Amino acid sequence: MSAIERTGAAPQVAPVAVSRKKKRRNGTHILLGIALPVALAIGWELAVRYGLAQGRLMPPPSRLFRTLYELAITGELFRHIGATLARVAAGFFFGVVAGTLVGAIAGASRLTREIIDPSLQGLRAVPSIAWVPLFILWLGIFEESKIALIAVGCFFPVYLGVLGAIQSVDRKIVEVGRIFRLSPPALVRRILLPAILPAYVLSLRQGLGLGWMFVVAAEFMGASEGLGYLLVDGQQLGKPDQILAAILTFAVLGKITDGILAASIVPFLTWQDAFAQKR
Repeated sequence: MSAIERTGAAPQVAPVAVSRKKKRRNGTHILLGIALPVALAIGWELAVRYGLAQGRLMPPPSRLFRTLYELAITGELFRHIGATLARVAAGFFFGVVAGTLVGAIAGASRLTREIIDPSLQGLRAVPSIAWVPLFILWLGIFEESKIALIAVGCFFPVYLGVLGAIQSVDRKIVEVGRIFRLSPPALVRRILLPAILPAYVLSLRQGLGLGWMFVVAAEFMGASEGLGYLLVDGQQLGKPDQILAAILTFAVLGKITDGILAASIVPFLTWQDAFAQKR
């Protein structure tokens, strides 16, 4: 009879084996994630190289990487990336703070929700570009108007996420907390926050994505640096390789920042036993 049979204990998986399995799974996910864009890039490169396509308006990846390299060695690319990152970070911060506070107040107070929610829902339908002339008139063409426009883009998904998460909290869970005589701060910390956190994280990621979309419109407002400026400059000078290089940089930065945000929230969601996490 084995030791496991004698003791009746369940076999334990070695932590090293679990770590290796997790690393292999993460590596597989990364490879699967980049397989499609790499395959498309290689296919287009071969099509242009063998004369199946011109590549004048849609440059092959080799020209895009050469353009990025030329911008990088002069330091121009990093200057534009730094300016755009700073604007997105500032706009995201103000949008998240405002969206969280307003969403929490509207979710907790029915009267407040009935007063402000119809107006906010109407403003949410306003296209981002429609805010540009108003913000220029109010705040000028400098950084304040750009950050304000990005903050507007980040505000609405966070507001809706917080509002919807609070409204969807199961009333029976709150009643259980009251039965155990939890104080209001303890009720918020131990019941309400864990209940709304998954939806709040999703709203943050949506807000960040809209922040990257709104920064393009923001940098059309007389910007002299930033990835949006590279787009405009490439369009005016007829440089499709520069336009696509800026778009590619936007995509990479958006994915990196989204991954950082998602990874930073993981420690707060370890209690979840979601189906997708176990697959």
